[in-house]
Amino acid sequence: MTSPRPILSRKRDLVYLTYFLVHVVVMFVGDLAPLYPDSIRPQFMNDLRHWYIETYQDRLFTSPPVWFSVYMYMEALYHVPVSFWAIRALPKDDPKVPLHLLVYACQTALTTLTCIAEFWGWSDYSNEQKLALSGLYVPYLAVSVIMGADMFARLSKRLSTGSDTTQAKKFQ
Repeated sequence: MTSPRPILSRKRDLVYLTYFLVHVVVMFVGDLAPLYPDSIRPQFMNDLRHWYIETYQDRLFTSPPVWFSVYMYMEALYHVPVSFWAIRALPKDDPKVPLHLLVYACQTALTTLTCIAEFWGWSDYSNEQKLALSGLYVPYLAVSVIMGADMFARLSKRLSTGSDTTQAKKFQ
C-alpha cells in the first residue's frame, strides 16, 4: 500500500478541507442554532442571527417553509457527520473521499439551488436584496458543483481503470 500524497500537493483537497473547516463553524454557530434549546444557546448566536436577519431579511430564517426545516435537519444529521469525517479523511487521502463527497456535493447543490430559487421568486424583494442573498448562497452552490464534478471525475477514472483491469483478466 502506498502512503497518501501530502495534502499540500493536492490543491483541490486542500480547498475542500478549508471549506469543511469553515462549514462546521457556520453550521454550529449559525445554521443549526434554531435546533438548540434556548437554555443552552449562547447569546452571541442569538445576536448573530438577529444581525443576519436584519441585514439580509432572509425569510428562510424568519418564516421558513416546511421543506427548509427538513433541510436544517438534513444538515444536522448528514452534513455534520460527513464534514467531521471529511476533515479527517482529506488529509489522509482516504480512498472513500470521492464517493462520500460526491453524495455530499449533490445533496448540497440541490438544497442550495432550492433556496436560491425560492428567494428569487419572492416578488416583494428587490433585485438588490436578492443579489445580497445570492452572495451568501451562490458560493455554496459553486463549491458543491465543482466538488461534485471533481468527485465524479475521480470516481469515473477509478472505475475506468478498474474495469480495464477486469476486462484484461477475463481474456487471460
